[in-house]
Amino acid sequence: MTTPLLAVEDLVVEYPVHGGKFRAVDGVGFTVERGGSLAIVGESGCGKSTIARSLVRLLRPTEGRILLDGTDIATLPERRLRPLRRRVQMVFQDPYGSLDPHLTAEETVAEPLRLAGVTSKAERARRAAELIDQVGLPSSALHRRPGEFSGGQRQRIGIARALASDPELLVCDEATSALDVSVQAQVLRLLRDLQAERQLAYIVISHNLGVVREISSEVMVMRGGRVVESGSTETVLAAPAEPYTRALRRAALDPTTMRGRKPRALVSAIVTASEAATPS
Repeated sequence: MTTPLLAVEDLVVEYPVHGGKFRAVDGVGFTVERGGSLAIVGESGCGKSTIARSLVRLLRPTEGRILLDGTDIATLPERRLRPLRRRVQMVFQDPYGSLDPHLTAEETVAEPLRLAGVTSKAERARRAAELIDQVGLPSSALHRRPGEFSGGQRQRIGIARALASDPELLVCDEATSALDVSVQAQVLRLLRDLQAERQLAYIVISHNLGVVREISSEVMVMRGGRVVESGSTETVLAAPAEPYTRALRRAALDPTTMRGRKPRALVSAIVTASEAATPS
């Protein structure tokens, strides 16, 4: 058997609180194969974003292992972790707050290349232009700053910046939740296309099963820091075993939970699906 790209074992993350500790993630484990996709879903506060930050080592787990291609990165010191960081990159929820407002799109995307040792400014500019093009933005975007872009365009810049390190795994932490429905669809289509072109693996953090259905082959449902259900996305969404997962599915099928304008045909299709999924 081949080693999975990522294997998480018995992950525990605790935060200090007044009078003790709060266990945000409690004994979580999962694997992600090369080119595969796993969605981690659940309501706010269930621990899914804490897992995301642990995977890219923005925080250090309390217990457990995070095996990247067989190497445990959970406790590696920064000196040894640095060469591995490029292999796992993150796309953040807020497409504006995650970008430096003073940098142009070209400078934003070129910065990881500089950190990776690409010393030629011309080479960094060339590769930044290629990445901006790959995420579907025009060349005129290169010299504009974040405030001049829409939310969806800013998220594309964030994706291009993540791709600059040539990662094998992208962790997308609610990467479409701040976007309107039509823009969500465009960004999800871009992520699917990039996965096919680059053989990327994805971990998608979301509270929306509608997004999960579009982007992941496997899903893990969390509540209160623990995994309550997991399996193939098709199986879990078609016949969820847990009441909590069924509640999430109902919310995903409810047009009132969607952001932005909803085309009449889309609303009609969602209502039809919701009625079909409701037992008589």
